Amino acid sequence: MAKPGPRPQQALLEQSRTVLGWLHDLTVETFERPTVLPGWNVLQLAGHLVLVHTGLRQSLDEQTKGPALPIHEFVRRYRRDVEMITAATLEASAGLTVREVLVRLETAIDDLATRLEADVQTSQVINTRRGPTTIEDYIATRIIELVVHTDDLNRSVTEATPAALQRGALFRCTRTLAGILAGQHPGRSVEVRVPPYAAVQCAIGEPGPTHTRGTPPNVVETNPLTFLRLTTGRITWADAIADGAVHASGLRADLSPALPLLS
Repeated sequence: MAKPGPRPQQALLEQSRTVLGWLHDLTVETFERPTVLPGWNVLQLAGHLVLVHTGLRQSLDEQTKGPALPIHEFVRRYRRDVEMITAATLEASAGLTVREVLVRLETAIDDLATRLEADVQTSQVINTRRGPTTIEDYIATRIIELVVHTDDLNRSVTEATPAALQRGALFRCTRTLAGILAGQHPGRSVEVRVPPYAAVQCAIGEPGPTHTRGTPPNVVETNPLTFLRLTTGRITWADAIADGAVHASGLRADLSPALPLLS
């Protein structure tokens, strides 16, 4: 299993600055291009990234005594609020030039970095638009947002050199998504392996035989990028199997009823 790598705050900011630099290298005309996300162009997706950072920055000061929602329950609320999130995203870039959006994104990243450099207790419970969560868990969800949207941008602007998915961010993104899968589908009948970052057990469908030592009867294995796309609804289970990106063995080694975890 891979070593933990940088702290969550560092992993978040490293990926933030990577995608910001990549956006700065695009031509102005490219920002008008549709992305792989229906209804969003590159400029609007950049505007969404502004919201990712400003939302976290604002929530850090909304401390409460809790209790916090478990992260696997907290993320369910994003699908509930998808229309609200879409409206906020379109508004974030409406009437703005490419330069103005990029300045706002850079400012948001710098402001967040300054706040995170302070004495942030990641176990502290905060209020967010989706409900109460810990700072640690909220940062984890922001890392997922950054990693998946970096991948969305790469798939939308295929002629550009892809923006790097930084190892620390991809590690934490994979571990968080694997934990959400196990939390939403507790059990031990299926083992899901995403080397080198994560391996969890869960139960999909009817209860099956419990894993014991040795080779488990139901195993799913894939790479981190495929796992990211599956769990966020970018690709389907059937397509991933057909492409050979997922290896599944055992009668219950089928994650399709659990996917996507968030979208």
